[in-house]
Amino acid sequence: MWHEDILGTIGNTPLVRINRLAVHLPCTVLVKLEFFNPGGSVKDRIGVSMIDAAVEAGDLKSGGTIIEGTSGNTGVGLCLAAIARGYRCVFTTTDKQSPEKIAILRALGAEVIVCPTAVAPDDPRSYYSVARRLAKDIPNSVYLNQYDNPANTVAHVRTTGPELWEQTDGRITHLIVGAGTGGTISGTTSYLKERNPAVKTIGVDPYGSVYWKYFHTREFDEKEIFPYVTEGVGEDILAGNMNFDLVDDYVRVTDKEAMQMTRRLAEMEGMFLGGSCGMAMSGALQWMEAHRDELTADDIVVVVMPDGGYRSLGKVYNDIWMQEHGFLDDADTLTADGLVQQRSAGSMTPALVSVSTDTTLGDAIDLMGQHGISQMPVMKNGKVVGGLIEQDILRALIRDADARAHFVSDLMGDPFPIVDGSRPVLELAAQLGPDSPAVLVRQTSGGLGILTRSDLIGTLGA
Repeated sequence: MWHEDILGTIGNTPLVRINRLAVHLPCTVLVKLEFFNPGGSVKDRIGVSMIDAAVEAGDLKSGGTIIEGTSGNTGVGLCLAAIARGYRCVFTTTDKQSPEKIAILRALGAEVIVCPTAVAPDDPRSYYSVARRLAKDIPNSVYLNQYDNPANTVAHVRTTGPELWEQTDGRITHLIVGAGTGGTISGTTSYLKERNPAVKTIGVDPYGSVYWKYFHTREFDEKEIFPYVTEGVGEDILAGNMNFDLVDDYVRVTDKEAMQMTRRLAEMEGMFLGGSCGMAMSGALQWMEAHRDELTADDIVVVVMPDGGYRSLGKVYNDIWMQEHGFLDDADTLTADGLVQQRSAGSMTPALVSVSTDTTLGDAIDLMGQHGISQMPVMKNGKVVGGLIEQDILRALIRDADARAHFVSDLMGDPFPIVDGSRPVLELAAQLGPDSPAVLVRQTSGGLGILTRSDLIGTLGA
């Protein structure tokens, strides 16, 4: 079995579980990896759809020219279809797009015109305006306009939505997507809500885009518009394909959060992705943390990951670029031992507060209150033999009125995991699950320290 051309390989991209980044959440978190498409992004789906619609409408004729404004990925999808069908491509893009994206478009035979980012949409220099002007000047050409072209949304109604429904056996409960043109979020949601109206869709927006505020207020606020570096998401216009009535909630993410999360996806999940993927995952985790009490083990949350990381080598995965933009900080190189020392510096609480097996629960509770902590290791003869956490203490106090008089050895749980102090902080999330709220750190000084989920959240979220 083979495909007649490259277009036959578009779609049916895999759904993969997020493990370490979501270990603390009660639900199942999956990602739709769109870089498995032949052109490397979700936009391959709409390239074919928009060209087919233009041909059917009589707007695109044999040997014609396809014109589009693109951040890069849509252009690649259009190039693949144009090569297979025999059309020429002329694209406008902005100067914030990565050199890799522009190089790929030119390698696929497209003419690329780079326009300034920091101009208004109706400015004659904007990539929207230049694309419209080219469509008037070039004979036998069509401006596909992915922002307002309904074939964009239709592509996801026909492909992305049905794939997610089938891949989750109809069990998907939440869809989280970063939106630019609006086609992916609107089309996929339209299909899923037709099958199950209870499915919730959450949009993710970069700061500098108008979508977040428009969703919450229905006000188009030009003061919300300012330059941002995350590519392919958010807008300074209201795209025609963006159906806000289908969306249940909206969150937004800074460039720094997006770029750092992109690197974490690579380091912790083995997923080499683009910056808009980091934005989507950062927003997803933000929303799930805020709605943690509503989520259950039966919930299946799917986050759409639009593209891969090879087009971001000069940016997200370039330390110099990251440093120049202020996106690298201590959390990227901080070790477990370093965080213990950082947390203990200037604090009256020692690196490790512990109790022995023959300590009464009442004394342990008093000690925890004195130091403002919610978990402690239990020691015997200098060795860690158990762990005491506030949830177990609360259960014991409810169950037994005399619990304060009992020894902690009768109530302690399993010992907390012990990690080497040289371990990067970013790797600790996998061991800080629901049943283990803390890890013990073997310090270079020879002693033990302790780190909790709140320590990691405070560091990574700073």
